[in-house]
Amino acid sequence: MKILKKVLVYLIFPLAIIGLAYMIVESVMEPVRFNNEKAAREAVAIQRLKDIRTLQNAFKTEYGKFTASFDTLKSFYTDSSMKVVMQLGSADDSVAVANTEQLKRRNPRIKPEQMLELYKKGERLVFRIENEIPVKDTLFNDRADFNLDSLAFVPFSQGDSIKMDAVVKTVSGVKVPLFEASLTYKSLLKGLDNQLRINLDASEKERNEKKYGTADFSGLKVGSVTAPNNNAGNWE
Repeated sequence: MKILKKVLVYLIFPLAIIGLAYMIVESVMEPVRFNNEKAAREAVAIQRLKDIRTLQNAFKTEYGKFTASFDTLKSFYTDSSMKVVMQLGSADDSVAVANTEQLKRRNPRIKPEQMLELYKKGERLVFRIENEIPVKDTLFNDRADFNLDSLAFVPFSQGDSIKMDAVVKTVSGVKVPLFEASLTYKSLLKGLDNQLRINLDASEKERNEKKYGTADFSGLKVGSVTAPNNNAGNWE
């Protein structure tokens, strides 16, 4: 009996206390780890949605509409060119402005390319010239982490696709091109504690119900196909 008491006092009870303390610490730390990992994954996903927005805006500049196809967007980046308007000379330079006006009076049909040749020779002029520049030489040049092949996929999801749509909607009698790209927390947070993710979905849907009047989405989204929002992200 004495031996049993000693075993309980010196072995079983301390182990039970240690186990209980561990469970308490884990119950506190698990949400902390979840939120830290969530924030890290969100940062990657938000950058991907911003890249989609950048490409969509460039595509619309060229074609007057957005696209719902990632293949089209990727082909636009690799194979297409975009018009870039550059201003040469300064509109604040009164001499350049006067020279330009005088030149146009003498030769009303003068082309920007001809003005460029004069500019290169030292003429003080102010004008704009339009160039065709490959999209891939214009966008993301300073981004070593940009990966075109990953554009359509939710990061950390093992292959889940980002949902993208594009429409032309009549707003106040005007046809307005709209696009939307979105990914769910269910895909983005795959592999993390499922109950904490379910809790997050519930709180996000409640927040969206109050803010947007709809509770059908929990995740990250850029743009909107229901109403113009200046292609804003729901994290902004």
